[in-house]
Amino acid sequence: MGFYWWFVPVLSFVLFLWFYLRDPRRTVNGFLFNIFICSTGIASIIAAFASDQTFLKILAIIPIVLIVIMLTFGVYALVIVLFINARILIRKEGRKFSNYLTLILGIGILLFIILSIIQPIRYLPKEIQILYPGVMFIFLYFLVNLFSFLSAYFLYQFNKPRYRQDFIIVLGSGLIRNQVPPLLANRINKAIEFYRKQEAVGTPPTIILSGGKGSDENLSEAEAMQAYAVDKGIPIEHTIQENQSRNTYENMLFSKRIMDGLKGDSYNSIFATNNFHLFRAGMYARLAGLSSQGIGAKTALYYWPNAMIREYIAVVVMNKKRHGIVVGIVLGLAMFGVILQYLFK
Repeated sequence: MGFYWWFVPVLSFVLFLWFYLRDPRRTVNGFLFNIFICSTGIASIIAAFASDQTFLKILAIIPIVLIVIMLTFGVYALVIVLFINARILIRKEGRKFSNYLTLILGIGILLFIILSIIQPIRYLPKEIQILYPGVMFIFLYFLVNLFSFLSAYFLYQFNKPRYRQDFIIVLGSGLIRNQVPPLLANRINKAIEFYRKQEAVGTPPTIILSGGKGSDENLSEAEAMQAYAVDKGIPIEHTIQENQSRNTYENMLFSKRIMDGLKGDSYNSIFATNNFHLFRAGMYARLAGLSSQGIGAKTALYYWPNAMIREYIAVVVMNKKRHGIVVGIVLGLAMFGVILQYLFK
């Protein structure tokens, strides 16, 4: 009987490996990895309690206690951390709307806790209360999707391209007063680091600096990025400007056209960006028809939570059709239930 408890862990691990090795740039990788971890933990606890070993039973109790503590106090701790992070981020990065995402999330979670305690749904007509399970299912759906995204993002960080690339695409992120800001400089520096390491073992790659000209800029990002790379010692003949793109997808698409024009379809390429942007950039590379994987520059710890919220929202928008279908079906079934309640009450 004990073997059956391990069927789900083994199956989910095999499926995870199959999907991940085919393409590590998919959210489903995180979903399957989470199923593998959770099912392995459950199977291990069941096996421990089914055994005759007291020591194993004690070990099995530890994760159960930790989970109870996390479920009881973890949400409150998360709200506090989000508020503290928002204060630090706004102080360091300024009062832009995009810097308020951790604060907004913290307030949202706090409101959810308060509403869960008050339960205002109980004051509504019983026919309307049937909508509540549908709303909670949608919340659970996006919660699972969020954890799948975070796991897929985490796993993608372990992807290490080999030193045999023909091109490195550096993704633009905007200039400040026509100068390369620290965030963008980190991306270029990461590409230069890879360039140097490959140069030491073989032929150095060509660096494609990708970024167009913004409405408030006097020169294209690509031009400023190229000047920065050359100033850091990269030969100008080993750099190419891609100065038409306006977003990450166009970074990939227009860079692909350059590489196709130079090498046909026989080349190896990677892209360089900040590590928080790495997974979503990989998704755009796949949409543009590139097999390129990414290398990520480190991001300040205080900046990471806000950046990950923004990345998740952007990934949801990228897949808005799929999410819209799920939400529409759930709300449609809930509304159908409301209609039935009114018809047969």
